[in-house]
Amino acid sequence: METRQQVPSCPGGTLYTIRAGDTFFSLAARFNTSVDAIIEANPNVNPDALAIGQQICIPVPPIPGPCPGGTIYTIRAGDTLFALANRFNTTVNAILDANPGLDPENLQVGRRICIPVPPVPGPCPGGTIYTIRAGDTLFALANRFNTTVNAILDANPGLDPENLQVGRRICIPVPPSPPTCPGSTYTIRAGDTLFGIAQRLGFTLQALLASNPGIDPNRLRVGQVICLPPAPNGPVPCPGGSIYVVRAGDTMVGIANRFGLTLRQLLAANPQISDPDVITIGQRICIPGGARSCADENYAGNISYPPMMCPFAPYCFMFFRPF
Repeated sequence: METRQQVPSCPGGTLYTIRAGDTFFSLAARFNTSVDAIIEANPNVNPDALAIGQQICIPVPPIPGPCPGGTIYTIRAGDTLFALANRFNTTVNAILDANPGLDPENLQVGRRICIPVPPVPGPCPGGTIYTIRAGDTLFALANRFNTTVNAILDANPGLDPENLQVGRRICIPVPPSPPTCPGSTYTIRAGDTLFGIAQRLGFTLQALLASNPGIDPNRLRVGQVICLPPAPNGPVPCPGGSIYVVRAGDTMVGIANRFGLTLRQLLAANPQISDPDVITIGQRICIPGGARSCADENYAGNISYPPMMCPFAPYCFMFFRPF
């Protein structure tokens, strides 16, 4: 005896007759609803064993909650919250907040959700409102806008630098004012260290630290402006001696050795130097009388070499030049 299929109840929905190739997934996409909604409307139907000619209920699409100022969007195949946040200039968290219970790992094709208006950043006097894009980092933004990571964080309380939301609008503050420096200034770039800056520009690390009290050499920020030590160029008393101009790489110990002096002798001739570890390029120091160095092009004295016998001339002056 042939049994007759019971026609399901489908208030407000559509009765649909299964055809070859139909699946709940394809039907949800076609009728702008969700797989879960079809399953709930057909509790006695096995979605994995649909029979051609079988009648099922296609329910009305689920209605999202209130979405003031936002956009009602219907999920399509391939959608992700990340892609939607990027497309609608908002954030994943904002979409989740506007759609309680939405599972970002299991978006149902046909489900209608609320895409909220983009979050509004706080006040940003004199700065720039910037919308986070895929791949952005605070380090890269600080470098691009000539500011610092800390300045961006201060202007955006609660911003997580390790979890920037695509579409979120943030405040890029105006670049910090450079400090007042008696000498010139330098703007920190990616990869800079104080030691590297000092070495590259011909200062000692101690001199650079002395010109920037309170600076943390282990936490330099891209865009940070630091002071460079001025090169002392005032008159240096040096009775009976000669003036030497400090060059890149010089140290007081090295200069003393070059001129055959002890560090104590060199410091005695230069009482204006309180710290032998802090000298700068262009600084003038006194070389006391009697010191000699033929290798130093900055030494102003006249140097003559005594004649010497050399059976290997002309190679003598290459290997046996007296210093």
